[in-house]
Amino acid sequence: MRVEKIGIITKAVIEILKLDIKENSPIFVSDGNYKHMCDKHPKDFEKYYMHIPEIIRVPNYVGINPKDSSLEYVKEFKINDEFVKVAIRVSGHGIFFMRSMYMFEDAIKFIKKGRLKKID
Repeated sequence: MRVEKIGIITKAVIEILKLDIKENSPIFVSDGNYKHMCDKHPKDFEKYYMHIPEIIRVPNYVGINPKDSSLEYVKEFKINDEFVKVAIRVSGHGIFFMRSMYMFEDAIKFIKKGRLKKID
């Protein structure tokens, strides 16, 4: 199984989300993660997969999903008026993996509620 590094967890994200993790912790993706995204969200994946490193590097919003504690990186694509979310989960071995990516229609609601925090 192929695994590749696709980004890091920056100091800004750590501070905004008050995370207790090491700055510049790497984020990986495996073939299995890509397969999951293609199976679950094929149209979203096809449209935005090439933007995954950008979404992780310069998200507009970040948050923590209360259901599974995954990190949420959200980017607004103004050309299409769409928000795209990349979900990052930590493995049992403490390694961060991108789990999913899809258009996030509830982004505005979560921004207003304060669950997603603006990153400058």
